[in-house]
Amino acid sequence: MSIAKLDAWYVVQTQINAEAKAARNLVRQGFEVYLPRYLKRRSHARKIEKVAAPLFPRYLFVRIDMTTQRWRSVQSTFGVSRLVLNGSGPAPVAQQVLDLLQTRENENGYVKLDQRPKFARGEKVRVLAGAFAENLGLFDGQADRDRIAILLDLLGRKVRVSIEADMVAAA
Repeated sequence: MSIAKLDAWYVVQTQINAEAKAARNLVRQGFEVYLPRYLKRRSHARKIEKVAAPLFPRYLFVRIDMTTQRWRSVQSTFGVSRLVLNGSGPAPVAQQVLDLLQTRENENGYVKLDQRPKFARGEKVRVLAGAFAENLGLFDGQADRDRIAILLDLLGRKVRVSIEADMVAAA
């Protein structure tokens, strides 16, 4: 049997695509909620845009004071699938985990993800979207914070192209 802390953060698993709905309903019940989000790149109809998305799809954090709040009510909240348990009680999350996530948030409240290149210089890559979609190239380095440089074979010669980092994958 686990012993829960009196006032701590816990993990809630939500229904599919219902993180915001679960958060609203938990707040209405008097719980403090933390739903870390980031800006996700979405490609739709030849248009690329950034949209807010949960950092942990189907999960959010809820603060429960075990002395004054009934944690079992979280289980029956609209949008919630279940409270993550450890034995018969909720499994607490270390405060440092939430602190670390919050220190990585930008001025708009979105968690900033590392933008380091995942490729070694000279590694083959495939362009996934945009004007050069499905072309193969070679990774040539980081162009700036969000873009990488790749060498594409165009018209019989290597051309250096700067492209969004998440628009390429290993070939």
